[in-house]
Amino acid sequence: MIKIGLLCHRRISSTKHCFSNIFHQDLLRCGRGMVTLIVATTIDPASIGPASALLAMPGWHPGPPIQDVPSFVNRDVRLLKHDSSIVREDHLDTRWEETTGETVDEIIFLSKHTAASKRPALTVHPIGVPHLTEGDQLPVGGKPAWAAPPNPRIGPWFRLLKTIADSQNLTPEFEVTLEATHHGPVTNAPTMFVEIGSTEEYWKRQDAAQAIALLVWEGLGLGGGDAVGDWSRNCFQQKILLGIGGGHYVPRHMDIVRKDGVWVGHLIAGYSLPMEDPGPSKAQANLEVGGTWKQAIRVAFDTTRAAFPLGEVVAHLDNKSFKGWQRNAIVGFLAEQNIKVGKPSDFC
Repeated sequence: MIKIGLLCHRRISSTKHCFSNIFHQDLLRCGRGMVTLIVATTIDPASIGPASALLAMPGWHPGPPIQDVPSFVNRDVRLLKHDSSIVREDHLDTRWEETTGETVDEIIFLSKHTAASKRPALTVHPIGVPHLTEGDQLPVGGKPAWAAPPNPRIGPWFRLLKTIADSQNLTPEFEVTLEATHHGPVTNAPTMFVEIGSTEEYWKRQDAAQAIALLVWEGLGLGGGDAVGDWSRNCFQQKILLGIGGGHYVPRHMDIVRKDGVWVGHLIAGYSLPMEDPGPSKAQANLEVGGTWKQAIRVAFDTTRAAFPLGEVVAHLDNKSFKGWQRNAIVGFLAEQNIKVGKPSDFC
C-alpha cells in the first residue's frame, strides 16, 4: 500500500494543512501497522554483510518468521533474511502483510552489483522491466510490463550515501552512483535496491557493508534522528524527475539528482526503450515508431506518480543519447500523454 496524504493547498495557504498531513501520516503509520521492510539474502555477501552490520546496531529483536524466513524488528522496521535469489523472491510485501497484518509501506533490498568494468561501486536504483512483454525471457526476475513504484528515498539516499562514503574514506575508490530501473523481484510497495559492486573482493568488504548499514540506520531514523527522504513530510507539489534515455548509469539524470532537494522516480535507460527503426520514412512528421518504448514510458510514469502523491512527475530526456527521429517520437508521445518535459533547471 502506498501512503496517500491529505490533499494540501498550494504554498500560499498550506502551512497548517501540511502540518495536519504530517500528523495524519504518523497516525496512519502507527495505527495501521505500516512498516519498512529490509530484505537480505544469505547467499550474497554484499547482502548479508550490510544486514549483519545493521543487526549489530542497537534495538533489534527477533520477529515472526514468514514461511521459514526469519525476521528481526526495530521500531517500525522489519528485516528479512532468506536463502534465495534476491531478484526472484516475489511478493515479499504481500506475504509479510498476510502473515502479520502489518502493511508494508516500502521495501529496501540489499544486494551485490555486477559490472563488466569490475569497478568498486555503491549504487541505488528502482526496479522493473517495463519494456518486456508476454513471452519475453525474464533472466533477472520481474514480470512483463511491470515496474515497482520507485521508493521516494532514492534521490535523498543517493546523496546521503555519497556523504557517508566520503566520510568513511571509501571514495574515490568506490564510485557512488545511481543505476537505471532494472530487474525484479515483483513487489507492490515502493521499492529500491542498495548495492555493493562489482566483484567478490568488494562484495565482502566490511567497510562497504558498514557504510550501507549506516545509510539504512540514518536514512530510516533508527538512531533517533530525522529519517531521510520521507515523501509524506513534503506536502507541497514538488517535481519528481522521470529519467528517459541514456546509459545504465544515467549520468545526465544523475547530475541533476546530485543537487539537494531533487526527487527522482524511475530512470529508464535506452535499452529499456526498444524502438523499431522506421527506415527511409524516419523523416516524416507524426511518424509511428514501433516497439515497446511507449509501454515502458507509460508504466514508469504511472508507477512514479503513484509513489509520490501530490507530486508533479516531469520527464527529463537525455537528448544526446537519442537519434533525431527517436527524440521526436518520444517528445510527441509525451505530449499526447500530457507528460511535461523539463530542463535541468526545472528540478533545482
